[in-house]
Amino acid sequence: MSRYSKRMEHIRASEIREILKLTQRPGLISFAGGLPAPELFPVKELIEINEEVLKNHSNQALQYGLTEGYGPLRKAIAKRMEKVHVKTHGENILVISGSQQGLDFTAKIFLDKDDVVLCESPTYLGAINAFKAYEPKFVEVETDEDGMVMEDLEKKLKENKNIKLIYVIPDFQNPSGITWSINRRKKLVELANKYDVVIVEDSPYGELRFEGEILPAVMHYDTQDRVIFLGTFSKTLCPGMRIGWVAASKEILNKYILVKQGADLQSSTITQMEIARFMEEYDYDGHIEKIKEVYGKRRDLMMDTIKKEFPEGIKYNYPEGGLFTWIELPEYIDTRKLALKALEENVAFIPGGSFYPNGGHENAFRLNFSNMEEDRIVEGIKRLGKVLKEELHQ
Repeated sequence: MSRYSKRMEHIRASEIREILKLTQRPGLISFAGGLPAPELFPVKELIEINEEVLKNHSNQALQYGLTEGYGPLRKAIAKRMEKVHVKTHGENILVISGSQQGLDFTAKIFLDKDDVVLCESPTYLGAINAFKAYEPKFVEVETDEDGMVMEDLEKKLKENKNIKLIYVIPDFQNPSGITWSINRRKKLVELANKYDVVIVEDSPYGELRFEGEILPAVMHYDTQDRVIFLGTFSKTLCPGMRIGWVAASKEILNKYILVKQGADLQSSTITQMEIARFMEEYDYDGHIEKIKEVYGKRRDLMMDTIKKEFPEGIKYNYPEGGLFTWIELPEYIDTRKLALKALEENVAFIPGGSFYPNGGHENAFRLNFSNMEEDRIVEGIKRLGKVLKEELHQ
Protein backbone atom coordinates (compact mmCIF):
# COMPACT_ATOMS: atom_id res chain seq x y z
CA MET A 1 0.00 0.00 0.00
CA SER A 2 1.34 3.42 -0.93
CA ARG A 3 2.12 5.73 1.94
CA TYR A 4 1.20 8.76 -0.17
CA SER A 5 -2.22 10.14 -1.03
CA LYS A 6 -3.69 9.54 -4.47
CA ARG A 7 -3.44 13.30 -4.95
CA MET A 8 0.34 13.02 -5.19
CA GLU A 9 -0.04 10.99 -8.40
CA HIS A 10 -1.25 14.16 -10.12
CA ILE A 11 1.46 16.48 -8.84
CA ARG A 12 4.47 16.88 -11.09
CA ALA A 13 7.51 19.11 -10.88
CA SER A 14 6.97 22.41 -12.70
CA GLU A 15 8.57 22.14 -16.12
CA ILE A 16 9.54 25.78 -15.92
CA ARG A 17 11.26 25.25 -12.57
CA GLU A 18 13.10 22.23 -13.95
CA ILE A 19 14.29 24.13 -17.01
CA LEU A 20 15.34 27.07 -14.84
CA LYS A 21 17.75 24.73 -13.02
CA LEU A 22 19.60 24.41 -16.32
CA THR A 23 19.81 28.17 -16.73
CA GLN A 24 22.16 28.74 -13.80
CA ARG A 25 25.24 28.03 -15.90
CA PRO A 26 27.60 30.98 -16.38
CA GLY A 27 27.12 32.99 -19.57
CA LEU A 28 23.71 31.54 -20.43
CA ILE A 29 21.18 34.03 -21.80
CA SER A 30 17.82 33.06 -20.37
CA PHE A 31 14.47 34.08 -21.79
CA ALA A 32 12.91 31.21 -19.83
CA GLY A 33 11.67 32.53 -16.49
CA GLY A 34 9.01 35.13 -15.83
CA LEU A 35 11.47 37.07 -13.71
CA PRO A 36 11.28 40.81 -13.00
CA ALA A 37 14.47 42.81 -13.45
CA PRO A 38 16.32 42.80 -10.09
CA GLU A 39 17.99 46.14 -10.79
CA LEU A 40 14.52 47.71 -10.53
CA PHE A 41 13.81 46.40 -7.03
CA PRO A 42 13.40 49.42 -4.67
CA VAL A 43 16.18 48.23 -2.36
CA LYS A 44 17.10 51.59 -0.83
CA GLU A 45 13.50 52.43 0.02
CA LEU A 46 12.84 48.97 1.47
CA ILE A 47 15.91 49.19 3.70
CA GLU A 48 14.65 52.52 5.05
CA ILE A 49 11.15 51.14 5.59
CA ASN A 50 12.41 47.95 7.25
CA GLU A 51 14.52 49.96 9.70
CA GLU A 52 11.60 52.25 10.55
CA VAL A 53 9.15 49.39 11.04
CA LEU A 54 11.50 47.41 13.28
CA LYS A 55 12.53 50.47 15.24
CA ASN A 56 9.06 51.84 15.91
CA HIS A 57 6.59 48.96 15.41
CA SER A 58 8.53 45.78 16.20
CA ASN A 59 5.95 44.36 18.63
CA GLN A 60 3.28 44.40 15.93
CA ALA A 61 5.53 43.62 12.96
CA LEU A 62 7.03 40.49 14.51
CA GLN A 63 3.79 39.18 16.01
CA TYR A 64 0.94 37.10 14.60
CA GLY A 65 -1.68 39.11 12.73
CA LEU A 66 -5.15 38.67 11.32
CA THR A 67 -5.68 35.99 8.69
CA GLU A 68 -7.39 38.58 6.50
CA GLY A 69 -4.24 40.69 6.44
CA TYR A 70 -2.87 43.98 7.74
CA GLY A 71 -5.72 46.49 7.68
CA PRO A 72 -3.89 49.48 6.12
CA LEU A 73 -2.53 47.26 3.34
CA ARG A 74 -5.98 45.86 2.56
CA LYS A 75 -7.33 49.41 2.28
CA ALA A 76 -4.40 50.45 0.09
CA ILE A 77 -4.96 47.48 -2.23
CA ALA A 78 -8.66 48.27 -2.51
CA LYS A 79 -7.79 51.86 -3.40
CA ARG A 80 -5.16 50.70 -5.89
CA MET A 81 -7.69 48.55 -7.72
CA GLU A 82 -9.28 51.75 -9.01
CA LYS A 83 -6.38 51.68 -11.52
CA VAL A 84 -8.11 48.71 -13.19
CA HIS A 85 -11.53 50.38 -12.79
CA VAL A 86 -12.67 48.23 -9.87
CA LYS A 87 -14.36 49.85 -6.87
CA THR A 88 -14.02 47.70 -3.78
CA HIS A 89 -13.26 47.94 -0.06
CA GLY A 90 -10.63 46.64 2.33
CA GLU A 91 -13.03 44.09 3.79
CA ASN A 92 -13.29 42.51 0.32
CA ILE A 93 -9.52 41.90 0.22
CA LEU A 94 -7.60 38.91 1.61
CA VAL A 95 -3.81 39.17 1.68
CA ILE A 96 -2.14 35.95 0.54
CA SER A 97 1.41 34.66 0.09
CA GLY A 98 1.67 35.42 -3.62
CA SER A 99 -1.13 34.94 -6.14
CA GLN A 100 0.08 31.35 -6.66
CA GLN A 101 -1.34 30.63 -3.22
CA GLY A 102 -4.60 32.10 -4.46
CA LEU A 103 -4.67 29.57 -7.29
CA ASP A 104 -4.13 26.69 -4.87
CA PHE A 105 -6.85 27.99 -2.56
CA THR A 106 -9.21 28.42 -5.51
CA ALA A 107 -8.79 24.77 -6.45
CA LYS A 108 -9.25 23.64 -2.86
CA ILE A 109 -12.46 25.67 -2.50
CA PHE A 110 -14.15 24.90 -5.81
CA LEU A 111 -12.84 21.70 -7.38
CA ASP A 112 -13.73 18.07 -6.83
CA LYS A 113 -12.58 15.16 -8.94
CA ASP A 114 -13.84 15.43 -12.54
CA ASP A 115 -15.16 18.97 -12.15
CA VAL A 116 -14.47 21.09 -15.23
CA VAL A 117 -12.17 24.10 -15.52
CA LEU A 118 -12.53 26.18 -18.69
CA CYS A 119 -9.35 28.01 -19.62
CA GLU A 120 -7.60 29.84 -22.43
CA SER A 121 -5.54 27.85 -24.90
CA PRO A 122 -2.68 28.19 -23.97
CA THR A 123 -2.85 29.10 -20.28
CA TYR A 124 -0.58 29.67 -17.29
CA LEU A 125 1.40 26.57 -16.31
CA GLY A 126 1.34 27.49 -12.62
CA ALA A 127 -2.46 27.41 -12.66
CA ILE A 128 -2.49 24.04 -14.42
CA ASN A 129 -0.20 22.63 -11.73
CA ALA A 130 -2.18 24.17 -8.86
CA PHE A 131 -5.49 22.84 -10.16
CA LYS A 132 -4.27 19.38 -11.20
CA ALA A 133 -3.83 18.17 -7.63
CA TYR A 134 -7.63 18.27 -7.26
CA GLU A 135 -8.19 16.12 -10.38
CA PRO A 136 -10.40 18.36 -12.53
CA LYS A 137 -10.90 18.08 -16.26
CA PHE A 138 -9.47 20.95 -18.28
CA VAL A 139 -11.46 22.14 -21.28
CA GLU A 140 -9.47 24.54 -23.43
CA VAL A 141 -11.38 27.34 -25.13
CA GLU A 142 -10.25 28.61 -28.53
CA THR A 143 -8.23 31.79 -28.04
CA ASP A 144 -7.16 34.44 -30.55
CA GLU A 145 -5.46 37.85 -30.38
CA ASP A 146 -8.51 39.35 -28.58
CA GLY A 147 -8.83 36.64 -25.92
CA MET A 148 -11.21 33.71 -25.60
CA VAL A 149 -13.44 33.24 -28.63
CA MET A 150 -16.88 33.75 -27.11
CA GLU A 151 -18.70 31.50 -29.55
CA ASP A 152 -16.44 28.63 -28.57
CA LEU A 153 -16.78 29.49 -24.88
CA GLU A 154 -20.57 29.26 -25.08
CA LYS A 155 -20.30 26.00 -27.00
CA LYS A 156 -18.11 24.55 -24.23
CA LEU A 157 -20.47 25.89 -21.56
CA LYS A 158 -23.36 24.07 -23.25
CA GLU A 159 -21.50 20.83 -23.86
CA ASN A 160 -19.91 20.23 -20.45
CA LYS A 161 -21.40 19.41 -17.07
CA ASN A 162 -19.95 20.25 -13.65
CA ILE A 163 -18.20 23.40 -14.85
CA LYS A 164 -16.88 25.13 -11.73
CA LEU A 165 -14.48 27.77 -13.04
CA ILE A 166 -13.57 29.89 -16.01
CA TYR A 167 -9.91 30.76 -15.47
CA VAL A 168 -8.57 33.74 -17.44
CA ILE A 169 -5.59 36.12 -17.62
CA PRO A 170 -7.03 39.05 -19.59
CA ASP A 171 -4.00 41.40 -19.56
CA PHE A 172 -0.70 40.50 -21.27
CA GLN A 173 -1.45 36.85 -20.78
CA ASN A 174 1.11 34.33 -19.61
CA PRO A 175 2.32 32.77 -21.86
CA SER A 176 0.94 34.39 -25.02
CA GLY A 177 1.21 38.10 -24.16
CA ILE A 178 -2.26 38.82 -25.60
CA THR A 179 -4.75 41.27 -24.08
CA TRP A 180 -8.50 40.72 -24.16
CA SER A 181 -10.71 43.27 -25.90
CA ILE A 182 -13.35 45.11 -23.87
CA ASN A 183 -16.14 43.36 -25.78
CA ARG A 184 -14.74 39.94 -24.87
CA ARG A 185 -14.53 40.94 -21.20
CA LYS A 186 -18.16 42.07 -21.18
CA LYS A 187 -19.35 38.95 -23.01
CA LEU A 188 -17.43 36.69 -20.62
CA VAL A 189 -19.40 38.10 -17.70
CA GLU A 190 -22.68 37.77 -19.62
CA LEU A 191 -22.02 34.10 -20.35
CA ALA A 192 -20.86 33.37 -16.80
CA ASN A 193 -24.10 34.90 -15.53
CA LYS A 194 -26.16 32.92 -18.03
CA TYR A 195 -24.56 29.58 -17.13
CA ASP A 196 -23.92 30.37 -13.44
CA VAL A 197 -20.15 29.84 -13.43
CA VAL A 198 -17.45 31.51 -11.33
CA ILE A 199 -14.75 33.55 -13.13
CA VAL A 200 -11.21 33.59 -11.75
CA GLU A 201 -9.38 36.66 -13.11
CA ASP A 202 -5.63 36.32 -12.65
CA SER A 203 -4.02 39.74 -13.01
CA PRO A 204 -0.28 39.81 -12.24
CA TYR A 205 0.59 42.25 -15.05
CA GLY A 206 -2.42 44.56 -15.38
CA GLU A 207 -0.57 47.79 -14.50
CA LEU A 208 2.43 47.02 -16.74
CA ARG A 209 1.00 48.55 -19.91
CA PHE A 210 3.61 50.23 -22.12
CA GLU A 211 1.27 52.29 -24.29
CA GLY A 212 -2.38 53.31 -24.22
CA GLU A 213 -4.79 53.23 -21.31
CA ILE A 214 -5.18 50.45 -18.74
CA LEU A 215 -8.30 48.47 -19.66
CA PRO A 216 -11.03 47.77 -17.10
CA ALA A 217 -10.62 44.44 -15.34
CA VAL A 218 -13.22 41.75 -15.99
CA MET A 219 -14.32 42.39 -12.39
CA HIS A 220 -15.36 45.91 -13.46
CA TYR A 221 -18.20 44.34 -15.48
CA ASP A 222 -19.26 41.88 -12.75
CA THR A 223 -22.96 42.24 -11.93
CA GLN A 224 -23.52 39.15 -9.75
CA ASP A 225 -20.43 38.91 -7.49
CA ARG A 226 -19.07 35.93 -9.41
CA VAL A 227 -15.62 37.29 -10.36
CA ILE A 228 -12.65 36.45 -8.13
CA PHE A 229 -9.66 38.72 -8.75
CA LEU A 230 -6.11 37.59 -7.97
CA GLY A 231 -3.45 40.29 -7.72
CA THR A 232 0.19 40.39 -6.67
CA PHE A 233 3.10 42.68 -5.82
CA SER A 234 5.57 40.23 -7.37
CA LYS A 235 5.78 42.05 -10.70
CA THR A 236 5.54 45.64 -9.41
CA LEU A 237 7.69 45.45 -6.25
CA CYS A 238 9.59 42.18 -5.92
CA PRO A 239 8.59 38.51 -5.98
CA GLY A 240 10.66 37.53 -2.94
CA MET A 241 8.24 39.38 -0.66
CA ARG A 242 5.57 36.80 -1.60
CA ILE A 243 2.55 39.06 -1.09
CA GLY A 244 -0.56 38.97 -3.24
CA TRP A 245 -4.29 39.30 -2.70
CA VAL A 246 -7.74 37.96 -3.44
CA ALA A 247 -10.57 40.40 -4.12
CA ALA A 248 -14.06 38.91 -4.01
CA SER A 249 -17.52 39.21 -2.50
CA LYS A 250 -17.67 38.72 1.27
CA GLU A 251 -19.39 35.36 0.86
CA ILE A 252 -16.67 33.97 -1.41
CA LEU A 253 -13.85 35.67 0.48
CA ASN A 254 -14.93 33.98 3.72
CA LYS A 255 -14.19 30.61 2.09
CA TYR A 256 -10.68 31.76 1.19
CA ILE A 257 -10.14 33.01 4.76
CA LEU A 258 -11.11 29.60 6.18
CA VAL A 259 -8.72 27.84 3.82
CA LYS A 260 -5.89 30.25 4.62
CA GLN A 261 -6.36 29.69 8.33
CA GLY A 262 -5.71 25.99 7.73
CA ALA A 263 -2.80 26.59 5.35
CA ASP A 264 -0.53 29.14 7.05
CA LEU A 265 -2.68 31.23 9.44
CA GLN A 266 -1.58 34.48 7.78
CA SER A 267 0.95 36.05 5.43
CA SER A 268 4.06 37.75 6.83
CA THR A 269 3.07 40.65 9.11
CA ILE A 270 6.29 42.59 8.72
CA THR A 271 6.24 42.31 4.93
CA GLN A 272 2.65 43.52 4.76
CA MET A 273 3.50 46.49 6.94
CA GLU A 274 6.50 47.33 4.76
CA ILE A 275 4.48 47.23 1.54
CA ALA A 276 1.73 49.36 3.09
CA ARG A 277 4.32 51.96 4.07
CA PHE A 278 5.92 51.88 0.63
CA MET A 279 2.54 52.58 -0.97
CA GLU A 280 1.80 55.36 1.52
CA GLU A 281 5.16 57.11 1.86
CA TYR A 282 6.94 56.56 -1.46
CA ASP A 283 6.12 57.18 -5.12
CA TYR A 284 4.60 53.82 -6.07
CA ASP A 285 3.25 55.19 -9.36
CA GLY A 286 6.68 56.58 -10.22
CA HIS A 287 8.26 53.24 -9.41
CA ILE A 288 5.88 51.43 -11.78
CA GLU A 289 6.58 54.00 -14.49
CA LYS A 290 10.29 53.17 -14.25
CA ILE A 291 9.48 49.47 -14.67
CA LYS A 292 7.28 50.17 -17.68
CA GLU A 293 9.93 52.33 -19.31
CA VAL A 294 12.62 49.64 -18.99
CA TYR A 295 10.39 46.73 -19.98
CA GLY A 296 8.91 48.67 -22.89
CA LYS A 297 12.40 49.29 -24.30
CA ARG A 298 13.29 45.64 -23.85
CA ARG A 299 10.06 44.57 -25.55
CA ASP A 300 10.79 46.86 -28.49
CA LEU A 301 14.36 45.62 -28.78
CA MET A 302 13.36 41.96 -28.64
CA MET A 303 10.62 42.38 -31.25
CA ASP A 304 12.87 44.40 -33.58
CA THR A 305 15.63 41.79 -33.30
CA ILE A 306 13.16 38.95 -33.91
CA LYS A 307 12.12 40.67 -37.15
CA LYS A 308 15.74 40.88 -38.24
CA GLU A 309 17.09 37.54 -37.05
CA PHE A 310 14.26 34.97 -37.18
CA PRO A 311 13.55 33.18 -40.46
CA GLU A 312 10.35 33.74 -42.44
CA GLY A 313 7.27 31.63 -41.72
CA ILE A 314 7.30 32.27 -37.97
CA LYS A 315 4.39 33.88 -36.14
CA TYR A 316 4.86 36.00 -33.03
CA ASN A 317 2.82 38.26 -30.77
CA TYR A 318 3.56 41.94 -30.18
CA PRO A 319 2.53 42.38 -26.51
CA GLU A 320 1.27 45.76 -25.33
CA GLY A 321 2.69 45.16 -21.85
CA GLY A 322 3.66 42.48 -19.38
CA LEU A 323 6.69 40.20 -19.56
CA PHE A 324 6.26 37.79 -22.48
CA THR A 325 5.96 37.22 -26.17
CA TRP A 326 4.84 33.99 -27.88
CA ILE A 327 6.41 32.36 -30.91
CA GLU A 328 4.67 29.83 -33.20
CA LEU A 329 6.68 27.66 -35.59
CA PRO A 330 5.61 25.25 -38.36
CA GLU A 331 3.74 22.28 -36.88
CA TYR A 332 6.50 19.77 -37.61
CA ILE A 333 8.93 21.55 -35.23
CA ASP A 334 9.21 20.13 -31.70
CA THR A 335 10.26 22.99 -29.42
CA ARG A 336 11.22 20.62 -26.58
CA LYS A 337 13.99 19.28 -28.81
CA LEU A 338 14.66 22.78 -30.08
CA ALA A 339 15.15 23.99 -26.49
CA LEU A 340 18.00 21.51 -26.03
CA LYS A 341 19.69 22.76 -29.22
CA ALA A 342 19.24 26.34 -28.00
CA LEU A 343 20.91 25.42 -24.71
CA GLU A 344 23.92 24.22 -26.71
CA GLU A 345 24.13 27.84 -27.94
CA ASN A 346 23.79 29.04 -24.32
CA VAL A 347 20.29 30.48 -24.71
CA ALA A 348 17.10 29.24 -23.01
CA PHE A 349 13.32 29.48 -23.51
CA ILE A 350 10.22 27.61 -22.33
CA PRO A 351 8.66 25.14 -24.82
CA GLY A 352 5.02 25.93 -25.48
CA GLY A 353 3.52 22.48 -24.94
CA SER A 354 3.85 23.01 -21.18
CA PHE A 355 1.08 25.62 -21.33
CA TYR A 356 -1.62 23.33 -22.75
CA PRO A 357 -3.26 21.24 -20.00
CA ASN A 358 -4.39 18.57 -22.46
CA GLY A 359 -1.08 18.34 -24.32
CA GLY A 360 -0.11 18.91 -27.92
CA HIS A 361 0.96 22.21 -29.51
CA GLU A 362 4.66 21.38 -29.30
CA ASN A 363 5.52 23.89 -32.04
CA ALA A 364 5.40 27.06 -29.90
CA PHE A 365 7.54 28.66 -27.22
CA ARG A 366 7.50 31.54 -24.75
CA LEU A 367 10.11 34.28 -24.48
CA ASN A 368 10.58 36.61 -21.50
CA PHE A 369 12.00 40.08 -22.18
CA SER A 370 11.95 41.67 -18.70
CA ASN A 371 14.95 40.02 -17.09
CA MET A 372 17.79 40.37 -19.61
CA GLU A 373 19.79 43.54 -20.25
CA GLU A 374 19.52 44.99 -23.75
CA ASP A 375 22.82 43.75 -25.19
CA ARG A 376 22.04 40.23 -23.98
CA ILE A 377 18.56 40.39 -25.54
CA VAL A 378 20.12 41.16 -28.94
CA GLU A 379 22.77 38.45 -28.60
CA GLY A 380 20.27 35.88 -27.31
CA ILE A 381 17.80 36.46 -30.14
CA LYS A 382 20.64 36.23 -32.67
CA ARG A 383 21.61 32.85 -31.22
CA LEU A 384 17.99 31.70 -31.32
CA GLY A 385 17.67 32.91 -34.90
CA LYS A 386 20.70 30.80 -35.86
CA VAL A 387 19.15 27.71 -34.22
CA LEU A 388 15.81 28.32 -35.93
CA LYS A 389 17.36 28.83 -39.37
CA GLU A 390 19.28 25.59 -39.03
CA GLU A 391 16.16 23.71 -37.89
CA LEU A 392 13.83 25.08 -40.58
CA HIS A 393 16.28 24.54 -43.42
CA GLN A 394 17.21 20.95 -42.64
